[in-house]
Amino acid sequence: MSDAQTSLGDLHALKTAAKKTKTRFHPAQFWRWGAGPAWLLTAVVTWKWPDADDFPATNEFAVFQLVIGLALVALGATGYLKNRAPWALTLGVGFGAWEVVQAKLLLLPRPFFGTPQDLLDVFLTDWKRLGDSLLHSLLLLAGGYIPGSILGIIVGLALGRSHHVRYWVRPIMRVIGPLPPVALLPLAFVVIPSTRGAGEALMALAAGFPVAVLTWSGVSAVDPSYYDVARTMGAKNRFLVLRVALPAATPQIFVGLFMGLGASFSMLVVAEMLGVKSGLGFYMQWAQGWAAYPNMYAALCVMSLMCTTLMTVLFKIRDHLLKWQKDGLKW
Repeated sequence: MSDAQTSLGDLHALKTAAKKTKTRFHPAQFWRWGAGPAWLLTAVVTWKWPDADDFPATNEFAVFQLVIGLALVALGATGYLKNRAPWALTLGVGFGAWEVVQAKLLLLPRPFFGTPQDLLDVFLTDWKRLGDSLLHSLLLLAGGYIPGSILGIIVGLALGRSHHVRYWVRPIMRVIGPLPPVALLPLAFVVIPSTRGAGEALMALAAGFPVAVLTWSGVSAVDPSYYDVARTMGAKNRFLVLRVALPAATPQIFVGLFMGLGASFSMLVVAEMLGVKSGLGFYMQWAQGWAAYPNMYAALCVMSLMCTTLMTVLFKIRDHLLKWQKDGLKW
């Protein structure tokens, strides 16, 4: 066989392989093109299949699903869905299954398990109270988390730089720090006259302890040669703290801030349920007391959105300040 015939044979084989590759099924195409129709199908089911009971906002929920489905079809056609397509399809199927199981067949006991349209109706009719509760929760969280984090950074820097501070403060931290702030709630309500002030103080404690410990750890891990170089150039103690110790400990400080934010979320809900008469935690307790479980689930959704948004903002700040850190944890 000549070289020309061999080359022609190889070219034919490559064309055949290319055709097979083009016609081969790709899972990404299934996710991209299936997300929109899944939502459109659930819209049809919601609209055409009669409800098993008199549920509110069924037509509104069908319109909501229709709009989502059309938007996903458009995004799938333009290629903008990409990695979000599997989640879009899964959510459409999930909402459809929830609609069939509860709104159409009533397979789960009421009132503990509502329908998707029950949840939508809460957002449509009670959004003002939900928004007011969200605002109060954010203000209460800020009043405890921000001062606690700042105090934790200051205490951590002092622990890392001063032997005398470690001698006096370390035993106190070992005794009080590991205690769950919730355990101190009855005492806080007695010592601090304002229930709001007590909640903020306990959130400050919940945030301050991990921030202080991890700031201390970061400062202690700084290479002593950095201080020596700075001293030879005439640096004072303030410069060593603010320009050497603090920047070097920043990755550890952010770990403490993440841990403190999570602990503050927990303390926020407990404080609002047990003492502070406002916020999402109080709204949830009120809804549970009146067996308004759709309202309770709506508050949970708002709370989840609040927590994940704040955590995302904190990660964005960390990524901006620590651009040099290549393999940091992504949120």
